[in-house]
Amino acid sequence: MPEETEPTRTTTAPTESGSPSSVLRALGCGCLTLVGVVLVVVVLLASGSWGSTELPRVAPEDMASRAFQRSQEAYDVLGFRRPVAAGVEDIGVSTENTFGSTFCYDGGLLGLEDKTVDGAYSMSHSWALDHVPASQAVPGLRRLHQHLADNGWKVTSYREGTHGRDWFLFVQRDGGDERMSFTWFPDREYFTGGATVPCAHDPAWKDGDVGPAEADQMPPVLRPTQRG
Repeated sequence: MPEETEPTRTTTAPTESGSPSSVLRALGCGCLTLVGVVLVVVVLLASGSWGSTELPRVAPEDMASRAFQRSQEAYDVLGFRRPVAAGVEDIGVSTENTFGSTFCYDGGLLGLEDKTVDGAYSMSHSWALDHVPASQAVPGLRRLHQHLADNGWKVTSYREGTHGRDWFLFVQRDGGDERMSFTWFPDREYFTGGATVPCAHDPAWKDGDVGPAEADQMPPVLRPTQRG
């Protein structure tokens, strides 16, 4: 009978990739990558939030003047010829030419908060004109709509009212930091306009001050500056 021999055993040495040390190294690299991603996300969120408080230091009077100039330009394009004195007697009925201001807000680290920024404000100008017939309002709004679209403003809403409905035009630019709005009420022949400029820090703000900054002045008379 043939002699029995012991079967040959083949032993395979463990590869480096399967060793405990290689597993730990892989986990270590993965953890470092994850930490890096988290840090990048946190930095991006923080920079986006904190950037909202990095505002220019501008006096309220200067920002109010900027808002007024936006209204003045629109008034010229609309083609209105009547001067509008500063102030308002009866909101929604009489003529209006006024400044206003509001707080500016910061969303916090994750953009989920809603807190005011000390010393920050946004200035606006509002105006209104009574006794505006369709013969003035309709061509004026159409002309203004085209003019603003051609000059870098994003039209967010525009409607030509029919059957007595209101006409309106809303525009913005700079990511919505600068806005204008216009509405004509045909049933009352009443036209309103407004301009809001970006937030700024009041250089004169002091700790303990209450309320948003306000322009220490009345608007100039809103009047046509172009002859046509």
